Amino acid sequence: MKTAVSPNLEGPVEDISLQSASVDIWDKKYRLKTKSGDALDQDIDDTYQRIAKALAETETPEKQQEWFEAFLWALRNGAIPAGRIVSNAGAQAHKPATSTINCTVSGTIPDSMNGILGRTHEAGLTLKAGCGIGYEFSTLRPKGAFVSGAGAHTSGPLSFMDIYDAMCFTVSSAGGRRGAQMGTFDIAHPDITDFIRAKREDGRLRQFNLSCLITDGFMQAVQNDEDWELAFPANESELAEEGVRIVWRHWPVTEGYQTNETGEVACKLYRSIPARRLWNLIMASTYDYAEPGFILIDRINEMNNNWFCEDIRATNPCGEQPLPPYGSCLLGSINLTRFVDSPFSDEASFDWERFRKVVGVFSRMLDNVVEIHGLPLDQQGNEIRYKRRHGMGFLGLGSTVTMLQMKYGDAPSLEFTERVAREMAQVGWEIGLELAREKGPAPIMLDTFEVTPQMLAQRPEMVKDGYKVGDQVRGSVLIAKYSRYMQQFDSALTNQIAEHGARYSHHTSIAPTGTISLSLANNASNGIEPSFAHLYSRNVI
Repeated sequence: MKTAVSPNLEGPVEDISLQSASVDIWDKKYRLKTKSGDALDQDIDDTYQRIAKALAETETPEKQQEWFEAFLWALRNGAIPAGRIVSNAGAQAHKPATSTINCTVSGTIPDSMNGILGRTHEAGLTLKAGCGIGYEFSTLRPKGAFVSGAGAHTSGPLSFMDIYDAMCFTVSSAGGRRGAQMGTFDIAHPDITDFIRAKREDGRLRQFNLSCLITDGFMQAVQNDEDWELAFPANESELAEEGVRIVWRHWPVTEGYQTNETGEVACKLYRSIPARRLWNLIMASTYDYAEPGFILIDRINEMNNNWFCEDIRATNPCGEQPLPPYGSCLLGSINLTRFVDSPFSDEASFDWERFRKVVGVFSRMLDNVVEIHGLPLDQQGNEIRYKRRHGMGFLGLGSTVTMLQMKYGDAPSLEFTERVAREMAQVGWEIGLELAREKGPAPIMLDTFEVTPQMLAQRPEMVKDGYKVGDQVRGSVLIAKYSRYMQQFDSALTNQIAEHGARYSHHTSIAPTGTISLSLANNASNGIEPSFAHLYSRNVI
């Protein structure tokens, strides 16, 4: 079992001088400077020392020097925190209103003017702090629906997305950093075709990435060449209308709507469309405009560690981190190229021992970021402290397999990739267990949750284990024993987590890493992607 004490640290691998483009991006995006533009970080190692010091200061006084040295070693050996950590950790004296968190998700947007504008205000504060943000807009009634309070018909969700788009552009222009937003939309919403086509309008929603929430039911309808029903929750007057067809759907909002015994909401059926026509519309738009994205939302919720208390409906702007309302996730990636010995030769090898050590130290580093999150909303701070989720991934995979004399996509490269992911996850959860013993588990692990009929329907094995509706179960048990993700680990580890908890509820996430790959990773390949070209031009905004 790995321990949470600092490992025996080897010296850093021999560095290759940073390319001029890498240094330039570091200088423009991550280097700490005074208000007048004078550099406080004299070189990239100064940046590493600033980060290591800020994160080590969250430890008890007697451990701070030990962990400063360990964190600095990890940074010099391929651990790369996400951009907001690199830019803002240890920079409070110069940037007091900024956050170390890259990505967040908005609270659920209510179907009311006060709710819509209230979430806009919250989003503005979040973007001002330097965080990206995701939203689900399919909670808003479709275009043409009657608004009784206004005595008029609504202009629909996309018109309100335009407000968020303009707000993001204005806030990011004032702050000097481009804002990032994700808008998600349910595949069964009556305005789904307008959402899919939205970016065909010149200049519209340019501050957004867009993604459809794809359900298992829709995929089955596509496979079976069936019609797909588009519906939205019905209000009292619509339920009383003669001839209105009602279908029952899972919906993220139940307040104010009629529900059945399983929690589904009564929805007014607006129209049906051949599922394959809708599928082809998505494929054509993705081919022409690279959007909308494709989020298998039922699969995400099925594999979510917090399956028993979260209903995820949105992701961060790049899509790698599905999050609940007000969820936030701090990110970091490990540069795999730093672990290749004798690259481009028949003797090329990967240093697995040093990789595992870096993963272990980096897990503690990222957990410490929770203590200095700097998020602007109380709801965001409460959420990140309660679950302490973070997302560690890796970058430079394409470069690394080439350095190891493999071809990207061939069997040896796939076996290597699988081992990298498995080792990272295994070490991460071993450290999460040890940190829980040392510092205490995430609060969600200690809380008890009441067993509901829906939980037993989702996890039939709980019935076999003797659980009944109304029983109280600790979060650590629900995560370690009944999370579909955690069930992939050896029971020796998950049984310990069930008993003691873990320091965080989530550990891994593969990010695109476009900018940090080019900068701090010295132009290694992005994330898990291959190297697409040996020579290319890129605009860095």
